[in-house]
Amino acid sequence: MDNIDAPVGRREKRKQEIRARIEGAAYALFRDQGIEDTSIEQICEQADVARRTFYAHYANKHALLGGLGISRLYGRSEAMVRELLQHHHTTRDRLEAMIDYIETSFAGFEDIDRQLILVAPVAIAHTGEQRKLGDSAVVSFSRLFTEGLALGDVSEEYTPEILATMIVGTLNTLTSRWAEDDGYPIFAKLEEARRLFEQVSLKT
Repeated sequence: MDNIDAPVGRREKRKQEIRARIEGAAYALFRDQGIEDTSIEQICEQADVARRTFYAHYANKHALLGGLGISRLYGRSEAMVRELLQHHHTTRDRLEAMIDYIETSFAGFEDIDRQLILVAPVAIAHTGEQRKLGDSAVVSFSRLFTEGLALGDVSEEYTPEILATMIVGTLNTLTSRWAEDDGYPIFAKLEEARRLFEQVSLKT
């Protein structure tokens, strides 16, 4: 059994490495010269992959934008919650660390990230991936509040699912507003969200 499983694992690892290389090259090119002015040929050259390799991973540049948006922006909730649960020991500390992490991310975002936030959901909408990502984020944050109930520091007035939905919906809305308006006061709004999440979800 081990001899059968090992090559599959290596193939999957190799696939992930190639995707990361393509996405890294694409991100750098999109940032430096814009999405519209970047061709698949340029991405392949920068990533040092053949065109057929590119098309084995992405149907077109539109699909690449969706994949890039997921890996850089929309697919991080599970890993983030896992880190919060591992390194922080109360729900208050976890919520505080979550907002700190998100604020740090926004501080490092560039114009290309703003564009990806707007483009990626459209790029993946027809695949059903957008709904799966939303559901996955709710499941991840539900775990945070379920753990909090076990600790005894989360209010029992609302279910973990509703509390998680509040967080996901609020953060998605703030992110979209920031992407659409470069003057949007994202850090002030995240501080409001910090207070909201704590007031609604924690025991007083």
